[in-house]
Amino acid sequence: MIRFLFLIIMAAGLLSNTTKDKVKTYSVRKLKGEELVITGKGESPLWKNAIELTDFIYPWEKETPSFTSFKALHSENWLYLLYQVKDDHINVLVKTNEKLEVVSSDRVEIFFRKDDKMLPYYGLEMDPNGRVYDYMAEYHRKFTPTWSWPAGELIIKANKVADGYTVEVAISKKSLKQLELIKGNRIQAGVYRGDCVEITEDNSKIKWISWVRPDSPTPNFHIPSSFGVLKLED
Repeated sequence: MIRFLFLIIMAAGLLSNTTKDKVKTYSVRKLKGEELVITGKGESPLWKNAIELTDFIYPWEKETPSFTSFKALHSENWLYLLYQVKDDHINVLVKTNEKLEVVSSDRVEIFFRKDDKMLPYYGLEMDPNGRVYDYMAEYHRKFTPTWSWPAGELIIKANKVADGYTVEVAISKKSLKQLELIKGNRIQAGVYRGDCVEITEDNSKIKWISWVRPDSPTPNFHIPSSFGVLKLED
């Protein structure tokens, strides 16, 4: 009986470790006494120090998505993000220029959460015009779209080119700590892209691209399994 219980405990431990091993982790290298200048073009030579993440997938499509690159760096005071996207047909909805128009446009996204309960979590969805749909939400999909990232603590600039667009972001660590999103040297985050194939009167057709394959049969990033970890290096 004792041996049986021991085997159960060992199996549970192995299962737990296996689950942890499945969490994707991206290492965010630290700048040494330097700050990035955000232009929207990703032209700073400091970006050469960052690890390039390119293993993005269509979780709910059969084909391979067009190229998406994500990089991140951090300094004493800021977390920097760089998205570089290949897209021959950029679609951006502009009518009243309100931030909700971003959800009907081409965009890149990052979600942050305190823990896997996602109570709350935060979204930044950023389009090729440099607009951001920022919101607080609670699981599942209970949005507070009127919420905004703390003033002065978020910088977003974008740039369109012939074959795509670039989005460059600076998020203050002050705001990330204020929202309890940095735990030690780890930030739980999901990195995504919405490839807008067509803008229509009623709705836009979006193909969803993700770093992590969410555990959902239908498109949904607003669930715990769509997140990975950004690990801040010393």
